[in-house]
Amino acid sequence: MMRFRYPLQKIVDLKGSEKSMAEWEYAASLGKLRQEEEQLKQLQDERRELETSLQATAMQPTPLTDLLVVQRYIEIVDVRIRKQHEGVQTAEQVVRKRQGHLTDKMVDEKVWLNTRDRAFERFRSEQLAKEQNELDEIAIVRAAAASRG
Repeated sequence: MMRFRYPLQKIVDLKGSEKSMAEWEYAASLGKLRQEEEQLKQLQDERRELETSLQATAMQPTPLTDLLVVQRYIEIVDVRIRKQHEGVQTAEQVVRKRQGHLTDKMVDEKVWLNTRDRAFERFRSEQLAKEQNELDEIAIVRAAAASRG
């Protein structure tokens, strides 16, 4: 019996590699998103601590300049939080884009795998038909020999 060789196997392999690369890019974008979200959370925690500190300091006799310094620092942290929100949104957009790209590559690979599978099924059917024809010929030869002898 002949061995199945798919002439477009290199394309199937390429599609698998492209899908693997898209998986890697998607995973990397998820990692970046988690990192951006973690930085945002740290900034929000820092702001809460500053606010608590400001409130506690305001309850005690404190020079106004000290209160203004803390208030100014809270404003700076607020600006950083807004920028970090933008970083999170950008990372989310990249994740969506990479997810769509991965989906496309998965579909593309599946199409090529299905095409190869159909080619293999045709090959198998042809091989089975050849084997059956050979068996039929052997049976005819034996039957002819038996009828003569």
